[in-house]
Amino acid sequence: MEIAEIKHVVEAALLGAGRPLSLDQLGELFAAGSEDIERGMLRAALDELGADYQGRGIELKEVASGYRIQIRQSMTSRLAPLWEQRAPRYSRAMLETLALIAYRQPVTRGDIEAVRGVSVSTNMVRTLLERRWIRVVGHRDVPGRPALYATTREFLDYFGLRKLDDLPPLSEIRDIDDLNVALELPEPSPQAELSVEATLENPDSTDTGG
Repeated sequence: MEIAEIKHVVEAALLGAGRPLSLDQLGELFAAGSEDIERGMLRAALDELGADYQGRGIELKEVASGYRIQIRQSMTSRLAPLWEQRAPRYSRAMLETLALIAYRQPVTRGDIEAVRGVSVSTNMVRTLLERRWIRVVGHRDVPGRPALYATTREFLDYFGLRKLDDLPPLSEIRDIDDLNVALELPEPSPQAELSVEATLENPDSTDTGG
């Protein structure tokens, strides 16, 4: 099978799926038709497809779960009128909590509260769990066995990251507004009060999103 034909199938699959697809998932499309192709050819087709989108309003992006076709970040403000529902707005407290989990995982609520100096609400943790941005990865072996939280593959996918190493270095982030831009988060609510500069010190990061 020619690379051009593989590219057409891959492009149609990524547009039709509406979610990231891994190399294995893309390869299954050809295996099902008795036209098994090598991963090298599949990667070459993806490289060509990504090159085709250079200078256009869409791009091929590799994230934790695989590849997806998406709108370029530079296009989102211009296209905003197309979406009736505005992107959700997150409080500074939630962004700081998510950042602490991302940079210092695995952590307990107590760890987060010790750094932020204020309690972490159950509703906030529930929201992050419901969005599948964090998950429970274990329990600390101390009285009460508090849950240990870490980020997920969905967190990486949402923010366009392949792995946690792609997070912006904390040395480049001075406050929550910088973090907001770096992670392409919606603009946070103005009520919250704490600076992320004081809360994100000496991070312990890992290589995967969970």
